[in-house]
Amino acid sequence: MDDISQAPKDQAGDVPNAPMTVAETGQDMAFFVAHFAKGMYLENLEDAAQFAEATKLPGKLVSDILQEMTTRKLVQVMGSSGVGAGGAARYQLTRDGQQAALDACNLNQYFGPAPVTLKEYQDRILLQGIRGERIGKEKIAQSFADIVVPESFTKRLGPAINSGHSILIYGPAGNGKTTVAEKVAAIFETVIYVPYCFEVDGAIIKVFDPALHKPVAPVADASKQPTLRRDRTDKRWVPCRRPVVITGGELTLEMLDLKFNAIAKFYEAPMHVKALNGTFIIDDFGRQIVSPEALLNRWIVPLQSRKDYLTLHSGKSFSLPFDELVIFSTNLAPADLMDPAFLRRIPYKLETLEPSVEDFRAIFQGVAKKSGLALPDDIFSYVVAELRDNFKKPLACYQPKFIIDQVLAACKYEGIEPAFRQDFVADALANLYVTKSNYVGQVGTQPPK
Repeated sequence: MDDISQAPKDQAGDVPNAPMTVAETGQDMAFFVAHFAKGMYLENLEDAAQFAEATKLPGKLVSDILQEMTTRKLVQVMGSSGVGAGGAARYQLTRDGQQAALDACNLNQYFGPAPVTLKEYQDRILLQGIRGERIGKEKIAQSFADIVVPESFTKRLGPAINSGHSILIYGPAGNGKTTVAEKVAAIFETVIYVPYCFEVDGAIIKVFDPALHKPVAPVADASKQPTLRRDRTDKRWVPCRRPVVITGGELTLEMLDLKFNAIAKFYEAPMHVKALNGTFIIDDFGRQIVSPEALLNRWIVPLQSRKDYLTLHSGKSFSLPFDELVIFSTNLAPADLMDPAFLRRIPYKLETLEPSVEDFRAIFQGVAKKSGLALPDDIFSYVVAELRDNFKKPLACYQPKFIIDQVLAACKYEGIEPAFRQDFVADALANLYVTKSNYVGQVGTQPPK
């Protein structure tokens, strides 16, 4: 959490208030006594400040828990840390406390930020729902300003984003489906709060993932400004941008289940739970190890009812609101991936078509400008003619960058200033699409059969 960016202006829902009593946490004193005993046993924690930092609980609540442990003779005070009368008391487990720690570790070895309750997490997901954020025309235009996208496409994309329902983006490879999906995911600006973990039926499920969740400075709230001795914000929740989770061909059904650590005996939330209140992108849909039908069967209930069901190792099941924008991206024909019944459950279907000649020119000129090149008209006309007439290939958004990268490499090899040359472009096109003629006269090669 060292990389904390400036928060967006808005925030989804109120700042969660810090619990000031054990009852306000939704847990009981026995839970925290066991949790603190594990902290001493596993992490060698010994004073209130260390516990407050590790568990994200307010100092007063930490002191109450340590006092309870002292009363029960599970810990004893071993003096104070620091110098002088202001030093903090240091605590050590007694023999009974060590046994309590071992008993707690036998249940699970999780120690860290205190969990929120399932009810708190469910309520927070609903409070900061993705459909509560409006994405207007201006924001769409700003987000897509650096790429060439037909206005007819963004006109249909805008309502799809605002609906918060699933989107299927399909079309030929290389026309920006993944880029569009990623830009959609990055367009949201409000702050949400993600719990470090939550508790269900005694089981701990970790949610916050620094690899996926991007912490931000919390939005200022004058009524909840921290003072020297008190901060009203519940530190068990991390203020973050709406998460973006991208998965591709590696996605399996098992990755959508709770991941149980058999040694430490706690859970890691699956990736789509970590994406709650954000965007979940399934790239290259249809090319996963598991069949499209199996994946879609897993998603039927969440997509329709907006509720997902998960099961603990013990067999206990629970539900979470399924609040996220799910984007399927594929270069396969939708009719080959799913039957009409499944297609109906994905309300928005957007096709990325072959760019027009005008859009293709704009893409080519934009990439050339970024590379310090000017695009001559004769070179552009040559590329279009070769692609369509010689190679019999449609125009695609990825082609200009491929060609320009090859031209720059050829100029570097020749030791000349970067510039378009028709022979360099011809070689780039030959590398772009392999045909039988590419093999004729080449040493050690045979034309493909």
